[in-house]
Amino acid sequence: MKKLILSLAAAATLASAAPDPNFHIYIAFGQSNMAGAAGAAEPETKPYPRFKLLPSMDCPAKGRTMGVWTDATSQLANCDNPPSISVADYFGRTLVDSLPDVTVGIISVAVGGTALKLFDKDNWQAYLEDPDRQKENWIINWAKAYDSNLYKRIIDLAKIAQKDGVIKGIIVHQGESDWNNNHWAEDLKKIRDDMLTDLGLSSDTVPLLAGEMREDGCCRGFSTSQVQRITKVMDNAWPVSSSGLGSAGDSYHFNRAGYIEFGKRYAKVMLEHMNRAPVEPMPQQPFKGVAATIPGRIQAEDFDIPGVGSGNDSYKDNDSENHGDSGYRKDTGVDLYKKGDKVVVGYNQEGEWLEYTVKVAETGKYDVFASVASANNTSSFKLSMDGKDITESIAVPKNEGKDNYDDFNSVTAASGVNLTEGEHVLRFTVTGSWMDIDHITFAIPDDPITPPDSSVGIIRSYAMNAASKNYRVFDLMGKVLGSVRVDGSAFETSLKTAGYNKGVYLLQSADGIRRTVRLNR
Repeated sequence: MKKLILSLAAAATLASAAPDPNFHIYIAFGQSNMAGAAGAAEPETKPYPRFKLLPSMDCPAKGRTMGVWTDATSQLANCDNPPSISVADYFGRTLVDSLPDVTVGIISVAVGGTALKLFDKDNWQAYLEDPDRQKENWIINWAKAYDSNLYKRIIDLAKIAQKDGVIKGIIVHQGESDWNNNHWAEDLKKIRDDMLTDLGLSSDTVPLLAGEMREDGCCRGFSTSQVQRITKVMDNAWPVSSSGLGSAGDSYHFNRAGYIEFGKRYAKVMLEHMNRAPVEPMPQQPFKGVAATIPGRIQAEDFDIPGVGSGNDSYKDNDSENHGDSGYRKDTGVDLYKKGDKVVVGYNQEGEWLEYTVKVAETGKYDVFASVASANNTSSFKLSMDGKDITESIAVPKNEGKDNYDDFNSVTAASGVNLTEGEHVLRFTVTGSWMDIDHITFAIPDDPITPPDSSVGIIRSYAMNAASKNYRVFDLMGKVLGSVRVDGSAFETSLKTAGYNKGVYLLQSADGIRRTVRLNR
């Protein structure tokens, strides 16, 4: 009886034990080079001290049960026999050798030949259901070993692992099947960010490493254009060089010596970055230090300054190169062009976005206009505020002629949008590629509605015969330009008579009545 009591006490202590900070866990995922494509020798098929595997599938012949820690013997990602070694084998072994007081655990999920979308929590199903994918039986069947949802398998296993140790990093080798994906680095960032969010982790303390493709193989250009670019797309992400590694005799895979050396290189890079001190998060900031005013005009090129840490980006650009010719904010990679005496955001591609800190002067309804140009009939955008859409996807009209990117049109993005007083974050998102944008205008609406580009010249004309009043005149940046006396509702005529030029003006009387007036001539 005494022995039973002691056993129960020991079991209770074990069940309530906190995760071991010296049990370092790494998530490994990718395609065939992460699964393994070179034969394992006796060293890799025998247990290695302090190197553990959390199996991602049941392998009865290997004595493995999914989600139960075991010795990390090859093959790490699946049940193949004879086994192969992968990048992850000597990554783990090298870490163990370098950290004598640490146990290293691996979670390995890999499918040969797959695109990165198979690991995306929002896109894996559409990828598998694609007609082209249905012809690739090996991908369909291999994915079924993970119940087809590889992302969920990784997260489920990682949550089990977090009860025992600490997730210290993510390693990836994938890209041969994405050789023509110009958004690969951004797609990888999304997967990384989703993982960190679902596991309650921070990029500050969880590095991500991505290895280059074969130097003399199919996809060297991909290594340059995408893998090496991860340092510019996400924080605490690092490429691992494949220079000089041996070939398995094809365009894609490494030989045994190559996998051993590659794994060691992954480990070396991880050791350089795994103990990085946490970075103090910093929110994004208005570009000119002050939130843009609503009602008013927001210049597209004056998007916020990025912050520090996950979730504090202020823009997304699908490539790191600034294709613009303006010289304005060259360090951002956003494509800013000179158009006459103004700067516009051009070369906009679907999925890109810009954010602006704005301050709404008062709660109420607002009309929204955008100054845009395009030579295509498929360009479009939408606007959101604090993560919630305030417009649908708005089509940008196609301009004809040789100056089709120089002729900007005022497009009504929304009418009567309800906004709440105070500071918010406005996002402009490109939903259809190849358009330029100059600015976005928020105006206070009134009835009857008059089209913004009509010859009447008033964005919202008031059908009223009020007595004459004095109004202060502001530009859309809130700068006071002067004053004007308006007889009744003759705002346009009064402004012209007072000498104001073509443009949009905000008028406010002493008793708080506001008007937005456009002079078109």
